[in-house]
Amino acid sequence: MLNDVEAYIALRRAAGFEMKNVEWLLKNFARFEAMREQTHVNAQTAIDWAALGPSAAQRDARLKAVCRFARYIRIEDNRHEAPPANHFGARKKRRPPHIYSPDEISLLIIGALQLRPRNGLRSQTYATLIALLATTGLRISEALNLKVADIRKDGLLVRETKFKKTRLVPLHDTAAAGLERYLKQRRPISMDDPVFICDRGQPLQYSAVRDTFDRLVNKAGVRLTPGMHRPRLHDLRHTFAVRALQTCPVGRSRTGKHMVALATYMGHVNIYATYWYLEATADLMRDVAAVGEMFLSDGAQS
Repeated sequence: MLNDVEAYIALRRAAGFEMKNVEWLLKNFARFEAMREQTHVNAQTAIDWAALGPSAAQRDARLKAVCRFARYIRIEDNRHEAPPANHFGARKKRRPPHIYSPDEISLLIIGALQLRPRNGLRSQTYATLIALLATTGLRISEALNLKVADIRKDGLLVRETKFKKTRLVPLHDTAAAGLERYLKQRRPISMDDPVFICDRGQPLQYSAVRDTFDRLVNKAGVRLTPGMHRPRLHDLRHTFAVRALQTCPVGRSRTGKHMVALATYMGHVNIYATYWYLEATADLMRDVAAVGEMFLSDGAQS
């Protein structure tokens, strides 16, 4: 069965999926089946193997990985059994985001400009990076992987990021001007240089950016909403999406087009990832409820 697993992994990778964790899981499952002297996917064996996961979420993920593999391999050999995907009944929960206010974002940028050495490249790098994330909704990985050549007249060329997609992200004039100012101070040597670098001239590492951002959050005095998790760097992306939806035009057809445009802009693989932002924020839910009440009231009057 190990050969079948490798063929499945190769096919999925050719379609653009990384499959790092899935590869480890399925090869581990294949060895587990081999220990039981089984040559085909067995539903009970899959459940027994998945049950070895330390948490409900991990047990569910392990079983679902086998289910997807089983659906693929059963096309050629129906002796393979399809395990029940919802056997463990776990549901994936997405962490509610912190939506930064404009004042909080301003304080984060001001704090970045005060990083030592004062007026050095480090302070400018972090201030520009935070401003770019807030105004474009880029994933942090996308921003850190930007090359100087990716800054075009018509926007940022974001290359083969999540789901192996490449897209052009338009920039507001102020964002483009801010990047231009930073590059003049940054003085890149070649077009292949990373846009954001540390003081040693090396590309910024995510761990360093995360730790610095956490300190800036503390310094800015960003207050936690009761019952919410600590504000994260990735929440700048959530904030951008929520603000974009709050300016959504009125009207069902116009709203639908706005959602599709936002999904494309943010590099979502499907519209459902964008719809999640509607339910992620209390402000948006209140806006949706208010529009719904107006629609129903107008309908009742007519």
